[in-house]
Amino acid sequence: MEENRRSIRLKNYDYSYPGAYFITICTQHRKYLFGNVIDGKMQLNKFGKIVKAEWLETPIIRQNVELDMFVIMPNHLHGIIVIVDDTNVGAYSNTPLQKTNTFRSPSRTLGAIIRGFKSAATKNINEYRWTPGIPVWQRNYYEHIIRSKGELSRIREYIHTNPLKWEFDRENPVSRNFNLDHDLYWEGIYD
Repeated sequence: MEENRRSIRLKNYDYSYPGAYFITICTQHRKYLFGNVIDGKMQLNKFGKIVKAEWLETPIIRQNVELDMFVIMPNHLHGIIVIVDDTNVGAYSNTPLQKTNTFRSPSRTLGAIIRGFKSAATKNINEYRWTPGIPVWQRNYYEHIIRSKGELSRIREYIHTNPLKWEFDRENPVSRNFNLDHDLYWEGIYD
């Protein structure tokens, strides 16, 4: 039986549109997989380092993507993805400035960017731990369209201080504040 899933995306919004997007991607069942927060600093383990390498590969594979601030936590990743208008990359708008042997993804939406990242990270983690086909990530991800410089600044601060506030993070299942109301938790980040 097909499960009806409610979309959390904005209806009729073009997620290939240039702009900045704040994303959160959680591990399957919020399992601690990428390391530990020690004294307010995230210490990546081997899986966390794989995730970091794949994240940093994203703008190499996708010429319409720039990465801003990000942090990998024990069971999730927060990051800012900037989709740029790269339609004028060559002399005739559709001609690349240089030939490379690097794979370039044709899909330009935020969803495709996240799917590609999650797929590559999962493949490499599962190869390393000899667990083909085992999910690493939850099926979906959280995104927020960043609408102002003030919002961007507050989100960058949130990402930067996330390891320091791990004890109170809603993605930390042992946090005493795990059941905080979503709006209260995020209060003050967005305009």
